[in-house]
Amino acid sequence: MSEPLNTRPREESHFVHLTPQGVHSVRRWAMAITLGSFLFGFDTGIISGALLFIREDFGLDSFEQSSVVSVLLLGAVVGALASGKIADRYGRRPLLAGLGVLFFLGIVLAAAATGYWMLLLGRIVMGLAVGGVSATVPTYLGEMAPAQVRGRVLSLNQLLISTGLLVSYLVNWAFSGSENWRGMFWIGGIPSALLVLACLWLPESPVWSLTHGKTDQARRTLDKVTEPGGTDLVVARFGRTGREGGQRREEPGSGSGNLKALLAPAVRPALLVGVILAALQQFSGINTILYYAPTIMGQAGLSASNAIFYSVFIGVINVIITVVALNLVDRLGRRPLLLFSLAAMAVSIALLGVAFAVGLPPVLMLIFMMLYIIGFGVGLGPVFWVLLGELFPPAQRAEGSSAGATVNWLSNFVVSLMFLPLISAIGEGPTFWIFAVICVLGVGFVARFVPETRSRHADEVGADLRRRWNAPTA
Repeated sequence: MSEPLNTRPREESHFVHLTPQGVHSVRRWAMAITLGSFLFGFDTGIISGALLFIREDFGLDSFEQSSVVSVLLLGAVVGALASGKIADRYGRRPLLAGLGVLFFLGIVLAAAATGYWMLLLGRIVMGLAVGGVSATVPTYLGEMAPAQVRGRVLSLNQLLISTGLLVSYLVNWAFSGSENWRGMFWIGGIPSALLVLACLWLPESPVWSLTHGKTDQARRTLDKVTEPGGTDLVVARFGRTGREGGQRREEPGSGSGNLKALLAPAVRPALLVGVILAALQQFSGINTILYYAPTIMGQAGLSASNAIFYSVFIGVINVIITVVALNLVDRLGRRPLLLFSLAAMAVSIALLGVAFAVGLPPVLMLIFMMLYIIGFGVGLGPVFWVLLGELFPPAQRAEGSSAGATVNWLSNFVVSLMFLPLISAIGEGPTFWIFAVICVLGVGFVARFVPETRSRHADEVGADLRRRWNAPTA
């Protein structure tokens, strides 16, 4: 986001005619909002190193180890599913603050756990928060972002997730010598508290404020970023477009903003793309690498400390390549990055399977993991979350994001729960080859059904979706 911002109102945007100070404010708001994304990454990644020591302290079998990882994902399903309605009713900012409190509570329960069941409860509470931010952050960012750099702003979500993962790996490594897995969890309390404090300063989304008739509140936020007269233009534009969506939402039986609206013929293609990409992102195998990297490297013959150290390299690559994607998503578009990403992931994870099947050195396994992470980080990782904030019409955006995030976490839960048992049943090589086949199928799906959303109005995206899916307009 370092390039000069073109503030001409050339696209669908609720922020037009931004002042230089306004641009700076939007950037600061985006970074504060994505503290939730950082916690998303940290809380999902911290278990990868902690599990190596928890299993010894609590005597966990393979299923219990998998459940400690995957129960967070089950909580995330519930959190993502509930967040859309809560965000629409109470606002984006109060929900984000409440999620920060949930993060802190889950961390306390996990860090102070006296046994398997208390640890499981802490992971469930963390999961509720993780699922909530996964649905709320893309919506919040999308409504606060200038259209000219909307892709880059939305990509901050994935960047902060990747950064949170990297920090969790570094924390794991720092505490691995003392085997202090409780300390690993306690570190997460710091960003949790910062998120709650940030929400005391963040403004509410002007889109939500205008939709709920809080025009004065929206004007106060817009006045901080627009040139003189800009606020009036935004409010007038919303009066012609956005408010209609809000009124439809409130009409009895209209179904706007709920499952009935998402299943309407005109919106259904967006829902299909959103949920299929959500499942594809997980069934391509990404979180089996991110969550179980130390375990995988341990099975390749490395000590626990060395396995965690190797996983740090994976985290560094993940952050670097996400920064690259941040600068490409508004230049090259969403579809090219997705197609390249899935092709690269298919090749690299297939090679990882070969490495395990024939017993190649751990260094080669690490290289193939890194290539896979590069493929994911440049496309499927950030672009899925960008599209989740762009595919749906404004009136269904929060609920659509919630639906996509819910399917993403449900798929994540299934894959993470079955990964270690599947390896035990058929071996590492065939397991990774299954993921490679799914990536190949993903290439075909994107080529046929996923539209380009870069620099396009919501109605243009909707028309392209309906054409690709041969769907009616109403």
